[in-house]
Amino acid sequence: MSRLRVLVVDDERPALDELAYLLGRDPRIGEVLTSNSATEGLRLLQEQDVDVVFLDIQMPGLTGLELAQVLARFKVPPPIVFVTAHEGHAVDAFDLRAVDYVLKPVRADRLAEAVRRVVSGGERSAPSMDAQIPVERGGVTRFVNRSEITYVEAHGDYARLHTATGAHLVRTPLSTLEEEWAPAGFVRIHRSLLVSLAHIDEIRMDGGRCSVRLAGPEPVELGVSRRHTRELRDLLLRRAGS
Repeated sequence: MSRLRVLVVDDERPALDELAYLLGRDPRIGEVLTSNSATEGLRLLQEQDVDVVFLDIQMPGLTGLELAQVLARFKVPPPIVFVTAHEGHAVDAFDLRAVDYVLKPVRADRLAEAVRRVVSGGERSAPSMDAQIPVERGGVTRFVNRSEITYVEAHGDYARLHTATGAHLVRTPLSTLEEEWAPAGFVRIHRSLLVSLAHIDEIRMDGGRCSVRLAGPEPVELGVSRRHTRELRDLLLRRAGS
């Protein structure tokens, strides 16, 4: 296999240098190009061929998401891996067919997994909504279908998975589940809540406060934080329109 030629785009120089350094150590990577703005990155991509773009999201001027929308119109769009400190854009990123979504600070092993997904053509280790999640209770391990999980609640380094029939505690931080489950339609609505879009049947606005109702034998209503309200409403409307 020929080694990959990659472009890293990030407006923060320390983050740009660190990511370029880590990628340069990967034996599957050949050349690493860098750009400190999405506009400059677009110019480079119009002039040169690259195998994958590692792209920050929040940047002055043209954002990473906007650049990805432009690249999607290329005759042969390059694969994109978003690398960001912002957790709330995972579903938008995968709507743009991103190969992966990596949260800062970037771990070398997590970056290596992103490169593996690029090499394997975007294959993810758990793309199916019916992936089975092992949970333990009283020394017994059972498996819960992810498609049955309606929302996830943060409990420090743990997370509580809620289904129509009960709740299960797993030793995984909410941020990790958000990153890994974004392709399956899970989105952050609050710093302590992750919700399955498939289970939302109603979004409500009351006195400037937003909430969502989750369908089920006993419907659940969850509050949406102000910082996530607009993004969630736009996302649900786009999905309904499509």
